[in-house]
Amino acid sequence: MANYTITLSDDIEVKAMECITSDIQGWIDNAATNRARVSKVEIIEKLVMHCNINEIALAVGEAAQVTQALSLGVVETSAAIEAREE
Repeated sequence: MANYTITLSDDIEVKAMECITSDIQGWIDNAATNRARVSKVEIIEKLVMHCNINEIALAVGEAAQVTQALSLGVVETSAAIEAREE
């Protein structure tokens, strides 16, 4: 598991967040976790379509499927896309 730290740049950002949640860290954790979940679903959908079209055996399990999608070039990391565009 990876850990990430964010910094709210000033008291106004903290006060703004306090207006939408009593648990800022929990809100941030939930936002990131949910976005990762959505991305995982999108990646697996693309992989299944690619494997069906190309008659490729699908890896078993979500982690293996995301890894397979990356290794087959069905999806790329943002870092790889940014490096290619430079």
